[in-house]
Amino acid sequence: MKNTIAERILDFLKGYPPFNLIPKITLLEIAKNVEIHYFEKDQIIFSQNDNPHEHFYMVYEGAVRLYRFAEDKKHVLDICDEGDLFGLRPLIMKENYLMGAAANEETILYSIPINIFNDIILNFPKVSQFLIASFATNTRDPFSEKHKGKLFANIEAIKKVENNFIEAQSAKYTRNPITCPPSISVQEAAIIMTKNVINSIVVTKNKIPIGIITDKDMRTKIGTGLFKITDKAASIMTQPVITFPENITVAEAQIARLKHKVSHLCITKDGTNTSELVGILSEHDLNLIQGNNPLLLIKEIKLAKDAETLKYIRSKAAELTKGYIEQEIPIYFVTKVISEINTAITKRAIELSIKEIGRKPPVAYSWFAVGSQGRKEQLLMTDQDNALVFENVEEEQYESVKSYFLNLATKVTEKLNIVGFDYCPANIMASNPKWCSSIDEWKQQFKEWIKDPIPEKILLSIIFFDFELIYGNQELYDEMAKSVLKYIRKNQIFLSFLGKVTLDNPPPLGFFKQFLVEQDGENKDNFDIKSRAIRPLVDAARIFSLYHGLQINNTIARYEKLMEVEPQNKDLFESCSNSFKILLQFRTSQGLTNNDTGRYVDINNLSKADRLKLKSCFNPIKNVQEALKLRFKTSQIS
Repeated sequence: MKNTIAERILDFLKGYPPFNLIPKITLLEIAKNVEIHYFEKDQIIFSQNDNPHEHFYMVYEGAVRLYRFAEDKKHVLDICDEGDLFGLRPLIMKENYLMGAAANEETILYSIPINIFNDIILNFPKVSQFLIASFATNTRDPFSEKHKGKLFANIEAIKKVENNFIEAQSAKYTRNPITCPPSISVQEAAIIMTKNVINSIVVTKNKIPIGIITDKDMRTKIGTGLFKITDKAASIMTQPVITFPENITVAEAQIARLKHKVSHLCITKDGTNTSELVGILSEHDLNLIQGNNPLLLIKEIKLAKDAETLKYIRSKAAELTKGYIEQEIPIYFVTKVISEINTAITKRAIELSIKEIGRKPPVAYSWFAVGSQGRKEQLLMTDQDNALVFENVEEEQYESVKSYFLNLATKVTEKLNIVGFDYCPANIMASNPKWCSSIDEWKQQFKEWIKDPIPEKILLSIIFFDFELIYGNQELYDEMAKSVLKYIRKNQIFLSFLGKVTLDNPPPLGFFKQFLVEQDGENKDNFDIKSRAIRPLVDAARIFSLYHGLQINNTIARYEKLMEVEPQNKDLFESCSNSFKILLQFRTSQGLTNNDTGRYVDINNLSKADRLKLKSCFNPIKNVQEALKLRFKTSQIS
């Protein structure tokens, strides 16, 4: 006989996170144990410092206000409405309630016993991930060692889900690969490869891979006469091999090949190069699994003859991004891959433009990406931001040299525009004479920005503090980066002004945690996720990194490094990093769905789960901005 009350509860629960992540049969068992409670307006549910109940709560109808007493004043922290959870964290932490809860109006609550939910946390990692993110709204340091020790008994499994690519498709590799000992001749190895119709052979010693010989080795080392066919296989093998464990995913394989520039990965029992070989994963294997492979796209880019071809390849990269997002592959991996593709496109646009001009650049130069591309966070087709620096020349050469590079930059930006990267509305492009200058001129420009930090100049200059070498001379880039950090070390007050401008940006939420939306214009009533949520985290990471003299541009990489250099603030920076990942993935998903930049979000069309996901990211923004105020004394800047 059906339990109709439990069925109704199940129907409600499955519409909200994290219950929508739980299989129906398991969710029904939870529903059977749910109790229903009615509270009149202003009735207390639990008080601050009370011992935790044996269950946590979900709002079925009505609303609940969460409040805290501090310095004899009552502060309303949040208003929970339909589908919101509260009162869970103290149960997991085994501590008293840090806040009180009272009915804000007539309210019906579902109470869920913690004893049956503990198993859910352990057995369903996605539930754990959701709770880790959502706890950011209830505590300053949701990722602290204190919390990690108690938060979940299965914390290692959760970390694995968060940091590895287990959501991605498993790579199918060739088992029992053909091998040979290092002592046989190259000719013997070639005969084995020919007989087995393979393009590579793994050189092993006691079943452990020590090297690999490919068709390329045969061509470049034997065919060119560098070695003889009678030489030992060990003399021409590529070593050491790149190894991975048997559960390698497509995502891991792709990023390994991008990083190490190899065509084959060796699969060993424990993933190290000291254990037994069990398989080989080749470029061909990956191509069969995923035809829209980033390495293939980069190869196509290098062979492209015009901007139209680059545009077609970039459209395939957009499909690749969409596939990664749908597979829930970690956003840091996605940014790395798409950034490599964007960089390759820009490089090819420069090469095609130089060929079009018909003569090589007269002096050494560097092409920089600034802004989101400079931070390697440009996942969608937004506008282009770039600059060019060339080496110092004699005065009589200056005009002709600059003329060449302006001509080059104009052709490059035209090609990037054809590809789909719109011209920068603020004209921050290398084709603008102001942003195509010699190294001394660039140094002087940064010096002026840093020594005289008036708001107008700061707003203009912020984008240039995220510059990344795309093409050209590495030494020019290093010289410029070092000079910028040197000027900032001498003028630390600049960071206070930078912080002040950053903190002038309105927060994401109003007093009662409602989203602050645009009040007028074509995006009226939409939420600007870039300006109100992503940018504050980007700005904070930049300021703290400049303070420590870190030559790092990527926001996630900045926060990870800051965790090392400021271990006392590790929890704060980790929560910021996690929030940034969620926001960037959310914006990318929105942009791909709506075929736009993903910047403006229609809050009313979001599911409850998505609204909660966004809200979970906002507390770290508030916390890191408080840290900026204290560290850089921004309140003293007029």
